[in-house]
Amino acid sequence: MRQLSITLLFLFSAYLSQCQEAAKDSSQLLPEITVAAFEQHRPISSSSNSVKILTQNNVDRYNKSSLVNGFNAVAGVRMEERSPGSYRINIRGSSLRSPFGVRNVKVYWNNIPVTDPGGNTYFNQFVFNNFSQIEIVKGPAGSMYGAGTGGLLLLQSLDNGWKPGAAIEYITGSFNLQNIFGSVSFGENENKNRITYAHNQSDGYRDNTKMRRDNISWSTQLKLTGKQQLDAHVLFTDMYYQTPGGLTLAEFTSNPKQARPAAGGFPSAQTAKAGIYQKNFLAGLSHHYIFNNTFRNTTTLYGAFAQIKNPTFRNYERRNEPHFGGRTVFTYEKKWNDHTFQMVAGGELQQAYFNTQVSKNKNGNPDTLQTNDDLRFRLYSVFVQGDIELNKGWILSAGVSLNNSTVDITRLNKYPVVAQSQTYRNEFSPRFSALRKFGNNFSLFTSLAKGFSPPTVAELLPSTGVISTSLEAEQGINYELGSRINLLNRQLQVEATAFYFKLRDALVVRKDNNNADYYVNAGEAIQKGIELSIDYLVIPRNNSFIEYYTIRTAQSINDFTYSSFIKDATDFSGKHLPSVPNYTLSVLADLQLKKGLYINSTFYHASRIYLNDANTVETKAYDLLGARIGWRVTIKKSLKVNFYAGVDNLLNEQYSLGNDINAAAGRYYNAAPAKNYFAGLALQLNKRAGDQ
Repeated sequence: MRQLSITLLFLFSAYLSQCQEAAKDSSQLLPEITVAAFEQHRPISSSSNSVKILTQNNVDRYNKSSLVNGFNAVAGVRMEERSPGSYRINIRGSSLRSPFGVRNVKVYWNNIPVTDPGGNTYFNQFVFNNFSQIEIVKGPAGSMYGAGTGGLLLLQSLDNGWKPGAAIEYITGSFNLQNIFGSVSFGENENKNRITYAHNQSDGYRDNTKMRRDNISWSTQLKLTGKQQLDAHVLFTDMYYQTPGGLTLAEFTSNPKQARPAAGGFPSAQTAKAGIYQKNFLAGLSHHYIFNNTFRNTTTLYGAFAQIKNPTFRNYERRNEPHFGGRTVFTYEKKWNDHTFQMVAGGELQQAYFNTQVSKNKNGNPDTLQTNDDLRFRLYSVFVQGDIELNKGWILSAGVSLNNSTVDITRLNKYPVVAQSQTYRNEFSPRFSALRKFGNNFSLFTSLAKGFSPPTVAELLPSTGVISTSLEAEQGINYELGSRINLLNRQLQVEATAFYFKLRDALVVRKDNNNADYYVNAGEAIQKGIELSIDYLVIPRNNSFIEYYTIRTAQSINDFTYSSFIKDATDFSGKHLPSVPNYTLSVLADLQLKKGLYINSTFYHASRIYLNDANTVETKAYDLLGARIGWRVTIKKSLKVNFYAGVDNLLNEQYSLGNDINAAAGRYYNAAPAKNYFAGLALQLNKRAGDQ
């Protein structure tokens, strides 16, 4: 009833406001955004996918150290940060597979696969100015993008709004926050270039949570002829962040700022100098070729390298992870009368040669070698998809992929040396979708998709040191039904979606007596949910000082349970999946005045979260309130100045943003920052027409 009351109150308020005021300029109303996923390149109102677009404007309301708040403003999406720089993302799912890192979500940056062949994504290598927009596709996307049952993220650097110029921004705040973002865009429309730099550092809220990150990227787009275009992208990140470790409830309640203390023969996080030393390099080249008016191709080749050093209270892990691969997509499109037919076919190949060494940790340095493993991953995917758009308002799509994944693990420090292998072959991932448009303001869409997700490198080689090639791939089928409605001359946009996802052989994390991670296939899980997004924009007609105000809300109602899961002698069937709030609500409200003054306010609510499979331990619900006030001014049409100040967690909630699920000794909690402040100054210089 609470959720329904909030929604009805919002819609009623919007209706009353519209009765009193009318928009004066329809060109300034909520924009229609184009969706690129599944090669459809249609306006979001014509997409049969449940999809959301994050632009820099969506996330330019916080201190920009991370994208957590921006992602959590999307219905069905939850991003967590156990410590500064340590992220987890789930889309319509749980974080059971992600004690750290991003898994079960496929990520691309400018058509370059970021998710490595081992199934892991170092999302923390990205910063605020590495993208112009992020496309979030919910549910299995395996019919064109391979492994993963959670969803898909497509990050783009260059968009249609590109223009020559330069920008620099400095942000400071609580916990010695120091952020610097700089970018230079140069060239012409036939040869676009953009270079970015970012430096982020903070001492952190808790003990042992210092973080430093330096990031540089270069993107270029060169039109060779009317038929050919080359895109090149390079990204390098060097970062270090400390990991404080999980707390018990008593420790969390008495002093949430403390790092994990020494216990059970293990040193404290500070004595162990627990942290992550991480370097990432990613480079890719894309060639676009138009054969004729109906046939085109895009081919991308890439190479990547990750180096990780991770001292913990248990051991010291060193990983070197080079990988490379490519992706090609052929598209045939034919129009006749008012109909459009499109056929897409292509493939993706990735190869990786990893080495992981685990030693004892002696005061933050590697000591006696425990394991030394070579890992070789190879995966490929071939796919085909057909779409037809009929003039009656129907858009139908059907696609399928064939996937193969192989892993070889060789333990070099144990003799005789024997390779262990596992192959996940002939994994079919079909997808069917349909959309029916009723005029320009109402549409219904539905989809049926099957996804799969093999174990990742961290699951095959967990911190227990036991090789787990016996694990099976997750399998899941997703059913979805949704609608989009535009009201009040497109000032009010509503999207509602219901989904039912049945997951088999779900992979979940366990902790042994030494608090080391390992994984098991957990039978079956049923994930049901409803998502509701409402965006409302008003441009007052008879007002001399308000330019516009907007309210955006996102609600998620989840019911995720184990339908069949027995561990040892304990039956968890019917229990709720831990790590997932049953209800979340996000509200963003912005007010822009004509003199440049603006106010951004944010609210986020999450219900209680179960912390173990038995549902015997749970967190309390929490509410987060934030606000920012600023002033934008343009000087001589080319220099834009933006000064702002803000506060996060205004209610000073004590909560954990990233719990350790099924943790041994009750160490579930990673305290998030209390009330904190920030301020920033941004300068943007645009090249004026006629400037040389």
